[in-house]
Amino acid sequence: MKKLLSMLGLSAVAMLPSVAMAAVPALADKADNAFMMICTALVLFMTIPGIALFYGGLIRSKNVLSLMTQVMVTFAMVCVLWIIYGYSLAFGSGNAFFGGFDMVMLKGIGLTNLSGTFYQLIHVAFQASFACITVALIVGAFAERIRFSAVLIFSVIWLTFSYLPMAHMVWGGGFLAQDGALDFAGGTVVHINAAVAGLVGAYMLGKRAGFGKEAFKPHNLPMVFMGTSILYIGWFGFNAGSASAANEIAALAFINTVVATAGAILSWVFAEWMLRGKPSLLGACSGCIAGLVAITPAAGTVGVGGALIIGLVGGVAGLWGVVLLKKWLRVDDTCDVFGVHGVCGIVGCILTGVFTASSFGGRGTRRG
Repeated sequence: MKKLLSMLGLSAVAMLPSVAMAAVPALADKADNAFMMICTALVLFMTIPGIALFYGGLIRSKNVLSLMTQVMVTFAMVCVLWIIYGYSLAFGSGNAFFGGFDMVMLKGIGLTNLSGTFYQLIHVAFQASFACITVALIVGAFAERIRFSAVLIFSVIWLTFSYLPMAHMVWGGGFLAQDGALDFAGGTVVHINAAVAGLVGAYMLGKRAGFGKEAFKPHNLPMVFMGTSILYIGWFGFNAGSASAANEIAALAFINTVVATAGAILSWVFAEWMLRGKPSLLGACSGCIAGLVAITPAAGTVGVGGALIIGLVGGVAGLWGVVLLKKWLRVDDTCDVFGVHGVCGIVGCILTGVFTASSFGGRGTRRG
């Protein structure tokens, strides 16, 4: 009997550490919190002033202030809508296509609630920055010919019925996520989504007066270059921040962003050189954006070699999109939103499936 009691006592003591471990609450990592706040600020900086300067330099000088106003105000409006219901519909519990209303006005999200190892309020802000720039991207497709009020109405409707369900389906555990979709930082949710909306909007609004007769050249290439530079730096927050921690995946996304962008700039510029007889600053800037878009869905899952190939292919694909595809479609896409974000986003998403495979140097998937 004494032997039995001693054995039971030893078993109880052996269980104590595991019980104690289970009782320890999850702790916020200070480094990850700082990392995610910096990444959020970088992505916000991409919209204001990054995309505003980039688009502003591409259009005619008489329309610059109008476009910048549209970008600024839609940015603010999306921020407010995101807090009211956007975050809840994108990341709340719901069905396969929409989240629920359980987190309306951030209900239930306390100061110490965590998303992984950082505070959930930072996650709210990080995802809000993605929604803001996605809406801002669309504005460039039908710039110079849409009323301010129409932009605001469109932004509310599109955010609610296109961006939010797509974000939920891919990142919120919805339909596409359940089917194993790979989209590390927004190839489908941000770029293809925005590009298709921009293309449809450009078709519906029709062409600008003088389209096909006037040159419509960018009025300020230094402004385009400045906007590109801001977008480039901000994109590291976009891609590395999607790792949701300052870890090895963030490091992989960071170096892949560098490599893919460099490859796309070179492939775009040299292809343009062969096609038109000389390279251009606009081509280099466009190649930069093309590479950033192409690597976005793959940044944290492919190897460095795969990232380089994605960038090289993305640069050529982007040039094809703005030179040939645009003519075939016969659409007045003012800032080539579909030609760059749509084409390169599609190329990037397809190649993500190829180069994520461990046999091609990627991190692999559930199926290898």
